[in-house]
This record gives sequence, structure tokens and C-alpha cells, in this order.
Amino acid sequence: MRFDTRLVHVGQEPPAGTGDLVPPLHLASTYERDVQDPLRWFYARGENPTREGLERCLAALEDVRFASVFSSGQAAGATALAVLARQRVIVSDDVYGGTHSLMGTLADRGVEVRYEDLADPEVVAAVFADDAAAGALVWVETPTNPLLKVVDLAEVSRRAHAVGAVVLVDNTLAGPVLQQPLRHGADVTLYSTTKSVAGHLDVLGGALVHDREDLHEAFTAHRTAVGNVPGPFDCFLVHRGLKTLSLRTRCQVATTGLVVEALCGSPAVSEVRYPGLPGHPGHAVAARQMTGFGSLVSFRYRGDVDALLRRTRLFANAVSLGGVRSLAQCPAATTHRPVPPEVRARLGITDDLVRVSVGIEDPEDLLDDLERAFRTT
Repeated sequence: MRFDTRLVHVGQEPPAGTGDLVPPLHLASTYERDVQDPLRWFYARGENPTREGLERCLAALEDVRFASVFSSGQAAGATALAVLARQRVIVSDDVYGGTHSLMGTLADRGVEVRYEDLADPEVVAAVFADDAAAGALVWVETPTNPLLKVVDLAEVSRRAHAVGAVVLVDNTLAGPVLQQPLRHGADVTLYSTTKSVAGHLDVLGGALVHDREDLHEAFTAHRTAVGNVPGPFDCFLVHRGLKTLSLRTRCQVATTGLVVEALCGSPAVSEVRYPGLPGHPGHAVAARQMTGFGSLVSFRYRGDVDALLRRTRLFANAVSLGGVRSLAQCPAATTHRPVPPEVRARLGITDDLVRVSVGIEDPEDLLDDLERAFRTT
């Protein structure tokens, strides 16, 4: 089956006897052992049919064998760090604010955390020429959040594997329609399924996708032990959202192109950051490893950002991304507040930076909303 067919069919097989085209929602917390042949189901913290249907679908999207889902993207990340982070973690310098918080917990336990600009080829060469990278966990975001830098996944994976490092890619911003990290050499793909995968701003979830049986056993054992499992109804909602993922993504990418064009032409905007722009430093890499440039754009606003966000009517002033509704926010004041101020300043995550997540509304209405907000500056 091709990608779009997998979205609809994998993990949604009709159950025997009834033929439901939507499999039943398995809400039970425990299972009668004497009626099972073979004995497989024990307790829902460890096993749940609804959850496993979602996992089969997520694994199929990257054409691999394994996926483990969690109660949130942060829970997926925490599990990956518990299993994979030993003495050293090398992290993209521009990452989601919650990732900074996760890394802080590692540093408190004595794990060395090194932030590096993995979008810079010279930095990448230097990082993996150093013996200190041997055996490390390499945590990559691309495009990065919120500056939308682009990391060459094939090059980072090649150099990392040469020194025995493991590569995890947080693919939340791009999503599986636009980018599949495992095809470019990464070992594990992480998703906050809360975002574009579910797509409707109504559920939390996370996932780790890969093709290594040893990691599958380790991730699921850790999940069962600590209990950061998603409930069956949450899994149902994420799986339902997956069915329209390609349709939503294509719509959002097309509309984002129009939004970027409008932003580039506005005198109220001093800079636009979007991998689809030919002048973007990572444009060529993004064009090679992605099938589209995404539905997020960041820009620097010349006026009062708080006032701008109050004036928009369709772009909700809210965090998150990838959903059906358009959102706008100031990362320095919200998602990236956990990042130390001096680090934000060095990276350029300043008070004039606005990050926009484009939804599926009519493009003309979104453009009108932006024009109205800028005009009343």
C-alpha cells in the first residue's frame, strides 16, 4: 500500500464477526485470562488493542516495524532519554522549549548536554571529529523550533554512526507526510502526535518510531514500568486524525506559501524565516529531504507584538502547531520561556519574533486577517 492508503487502512482492519469499518474502542483496564487463546492480554498499562492499532499505522507510515505511543510528546521524549541517554547528549541548539526542560533534567543527573548548531555543516564536521561524540545520543530537530533552521539528516546520521552515536529526530514540525527521518539514516523518529498527526487540537499524545527490536522492547518496558501510556480514547482520536493527515498537510503547505508571500511584502515585517524561501540557508537541504516546506513560518515584527496578536481574529494567540486552526504566538513569551534569556538572545528568539502555524481555513480569509492586523498598527 502507498502512503495515503496506509493512513486510512493500517491498524483499522474490520474485526471478525461484525465487520466494523471503525474498530471498536477497547476501554477495559484488564482482561479475562481464561478465554484467551493464546494468552496475550494482561493489563491495559501494558497492552491495549486500540493503542496497538495506532502503533501499527504510525510504523507503517515510515515503512518500519515498530512504534510506541505515549501520553504526550514530552512523555515520548522522556522515555527516549531514559533508554538512550548515557553520558552525553548532543542537541540542536534551536529546539522546542519543552526539550530544553527535558535536557535540564538530564544535566541535573550528571549527563553532559551539549547544544550545537547542527544546521551548520562546519559545526557538524567538528562535533563528530571530536572523540567526545562517541556513543552519544544526538537529538535533532529539523526544521527547528522556532527559527526554522534545517539540518542535513543524512550527513548528521552518517557522521554520528561513524562514531557509534544514536540519532533521534524530533519530526513534529514537518510531520510524516513531508519528511521521514528514518529514510535519511536516523535511528528513531519522535512525534508529538498532539500536533499535525492528530491535527484537531483536542488530544495529547507522543510516539517513537523505529526499526530496532531491541529499542522496541526497551521503550515499551519503560512505558509499562512508569505508566506514561495514552488512554484508548486518546489513541482513537489520534488515529482518526491520521486519516486526513495528507489532505490537511497539503492544504496547509499551499496556504503557508501565500502567507509567506504576504509577510515578505509587508513593511511591518523585517525578516521572514521559512525553508521554502530560496534565500533561506537551508533551502537546498529542505528541498532534498522534504516533500514540502511545512506550515510554520516565523517573522520579526516591527511593532508591538502583543498588540498584533490581540488584533488577529482568525490566528488565535495560542501555543501548539499543526492543527486545523491557525495559531500565532511569541515564542520568547510562551514556548521558549524555559530557555535562559541569554541563550534566547544569542539564538535570536527575541520579543519581536512571531511564530505562525497555518491551519486549513480559506487562504483569503487568513490573508485578510493579517492585512487588517498590520494595517491597524
